Amino acid sequence: MKYYALGQIDVTDPAWIREYVTQVTAIVQRRGGRYLARTQRTEMLEGEREAPGTLVLIEWPTREAALAFYDSDEYRPCREDRRRGARNEFMLIAGEDVTGVARIEA
Repeated sequence: MKYYALGQIDVTDPAWIREYVTQVTAIVQRRGGRYLARTQRTEMLEGEREAPGTLVLIEWPTREAALAFYDSDEYRPCREDRRRGARNEFMLIAGEDVTGVARIEA
């Protein structure tokens, strides 16, 4: 089953961004991930939270692949840089419909 990583990032210090994007993009791709979105153009249609400064959506072939990336020694220093320079929320989302009504591609 595919999994999706959804990140909401509000940058507090942009010094880390250029190197992070270059390094992490390559790491994600080597580990089987695929960026679906990395954008600042978001619109809140419902809810009370403010839209994040940047939203990132990555498709992973499996939960295990996503966690292997996130926990890897290769990604760890990049993750620490991001955490120092931004407020972050990340979640992992299963690519499923628990009702079984929608057709979701495996």
